[in-house]
Amino acid sequence: MASISDTYLNFADGHKIPQEGFGTYKVTDPSEMSTAIKTAYETGYRLFDTAQMYNNEEMIGQALKNLNVPRDKYFVTTKIAEANQGYQPAIDSLKDSLKRLDMDYVDLILVHWPVHNKFFDTWRAFEELKKEGLTKSIGVSNYTMAHLELLKTQADEMPVLDQIELTPQLQQAPMRQFGKDNGIVIQAWAPLARGQMMKNPVLMKIAENHDKTVAQVILRWQLQVGNSFIPKSVHASRIKQNADIFDFELTADEMSQISTLDHYKRVSQEPELVYENDKQYPHHFKD
Repeated sequence: MASISDTYLNFADGHKIPQEGFGTYKVTDPSEMSTAIKTAYETGYRLFDTAQMYNNEEMIGQALKNLNVPRDKYFVTTKIAEANQGYQPAIDSLKDSLKRLDMDYVDLILVHWPVHNKFFDTWRAFEELKKEGLTKSIGVSNYTMAHLELLKTQADEMPVLDQIELTPQLQQAPMRQFGKDNGIVIQAWAPLARGQMMKNPVLMKIAENHDKTVAQVILRWQLQVGNSFIPKSVHASRIKQNADIFDFELTADEMSQISTLDHYKRVSQEPELVYENDKQYPHHFKD
């Protein structure tokens, strides 16, 4: 039977990424981080995702070092913040991230959000950082099809991954198809919609059918549609639960039922507005 530690997706550049990883957004307590990463690694997680914006790279680096396993046994992603975009700032800031992580390289760097005034310069820096061996692969986050098509006009090498908001309430089918057609892995951040769908009756019924939780059903859906995904938790029981999705399969009918839940509903920013404003913007959502 497949498991979290041996299920990978292939990148267009020849590298590969664990399909399910461990998100660390808003984990800022060193002790909590250390315990969570130890639990995650022992459970089988091999992908650990961070960002400059999270202010926890140093903690993650230390927690991974505490595992006392070879560097090539885990995969690390970090993201360049909007304030650090541009050619030289992106290069310098990744070097700073590597110091904080206490690593010689990361497996993947992402542009955290597209911003129009540094759009091409940042990507040129990413291509250079890959040549220098400071990252194995280069990708983007929160890019739409339009952003990727624009990037294609000047890029020497296209992103191997686009990390986007993608949940049963924001399924992004056209983006997923674009990824398949262009050799770009689509990765879901906040894959559980930050808890907004836990009481959804369709998902609750499917969970009951399989004796699983709603969270496990959502993550199994992510797996079956072919996304990479990075759920986050600091609770040992949930960390293990989120990985326990390889012993059941959603039926075609259940997948069809989930497809009806797409309401184009975001829990976070609209990428085009970040691109236009060159920064994230105040946003408050009300149901």
